Amino acid sequence: MSEKKKKKGKLIIVSGFSGTGKGTMIAKLMERHPGKYAFSVSATTRKPRPGEEDGREYHFVDHTRFEEMIASDELLEHTSFSGNYYGTPAAPIDEMLAAGQNIILDIEVTGMHQVTYRRSDTLTAFIIPPSEEELIKRLTGRGTESKEQIVRRLTRATEEAAFANEYGCIIKNGDLEQSVDELEAYIETESQDPRLHAENLRLTESISKELKRYISKEI
Repeated sequence: MSEKKKKKGKLIIVSGFSGTGKGTMIAKLMERHPGKYAFSVSATTRKPRPGEEDGREYHFVDHTRFEEMIASDELLEHTSFSGNYYGTPAAPIDEMLAAGQNIILDIEVTGMHQVTYRRSDTLTAFIIPPSEEELIKRLTGRGTESKEQIVRRLTRATEEAAFANEYGCIIKNGDLEQSVDELEAYIETESQDPRLHAENLRLTESISKELKRYISKEI
């Protein structure tokens, strides 16, 4: 008797404003289902920070090697930020998907566009904070960034908000457990209630407007 063919895994992109807690959501989802999900390890040309290990947080490579990866089409997506490259190697993802594992990519809007262009069956979720006040509180509460850096992150958030409607699911991360429930339901059913999607899209647009007002006062 032939062995039953293993069901292919799902590729899931999770994007969202910096400070929305999307990393915590991903970690909680993986904690709930050990072995069901794998987190994609990106490649980067930036130097490792204290405590980081090659192959765990990132695959650390030099600029020459990264540009070789671009030229040979080894990356599912890539971008540059603050003088460094960041990208997702395609081969490990293809291997894990074929083995039936669900893969989560924590990437920004530009990366989402690149991946979905190449893989139209990719699931996409956009994470937002419960309010603009909460987002500002989370970013300023870190105490590790200057006002200029915070304004830069908030400005980027307003730019990304314009693309929220292109995602299959928009989740308001106020209560962690509930937010992870919503993300899990979306992955399982591959759909979100249109009314909830519309409601969260309106909230996204409202947050973006308030952030622009805040930024204009800070600049």
